[in-house]
Amino acid sequence: MTCKPDEEIKGAVEFQLGWDSRIDQNEIGVAVRRGVVTLTGTVDSYAKKLAAQQASHRAAGVLDIVNEIEVKVPGDRERSDEDIARAARHALEWNVLVPSEKIHTTVMNGWITLDGDVGYYRERLDAEYAIASLQGVRGVTNRLQVRSAIDPERVKFLIEDVLELRADRRAHRMRIDVDGGVVTLTGTVNTWEEKKAILGAVSHAPGVRDVRDCLTVDPYNMHLDATLAG
Repeated sequence: MTCKPDEEIKGAVEFQLGWDSRIDQNEIGVAVRRGVVTLTGTVDSYAKKLAAQQASHRAAGVLDIVNEIEVKVPGDRERSDEDIARAARHALEWNVLVPSEKIHTTVMNGWITLDGDVGYYRERLDAEYAIASLQGVRGVTNRLQVRSAIDPERVKFLIEDVLELRADRRAHRMRIDVDGGVVTLTGTVNTWEEKKAILGAVSHAPGVRDVRDCLTVDPYNMHLDATLAG
């Protein structure tokens, strides 16, 4: 795999951070070593911490991200744990994509822990997204369990079928391992958007309880694909 120079990747990440209107680029520090980006700094919400992570993933050449950004909620935005718990319950109940009655929250010092059972891995993710942007939240620990059961071979077949449609028909470059509902994806993709599409497709497969993302983003594979096609 060919890697872009770290300085070039750093510049691309800083550009994405500056372009994203949800965050202040001046609050975020960026360091790159062999394609692995480390984000540091301080922001006033957990949502901004996630936004910085998402923006960085859009930069070409980024392999992995270590998010060490600290969340410090300003005094005028602080909320009691009781207020956060109440807001989290409302957010879950108003979200039609999650089974709110099966999800329980615990809030301690602004940190929310999710417990309970859901039917799909996608619901596990949606529940976390529903509360991540609430005011006063400092972080989220997602301990939701996917309880649905299915034949691992059927899960693998469904995932491969979806990847053929959504990953520019390059599923042959990926390896899919299923062990007790835990899906491990390895291989390379060309862009972060392609990787996101793959992870999104996998999250909808019935029986998937967890996803271990070992995919790397290598934009240089596009040139290789074009050469092989020619």
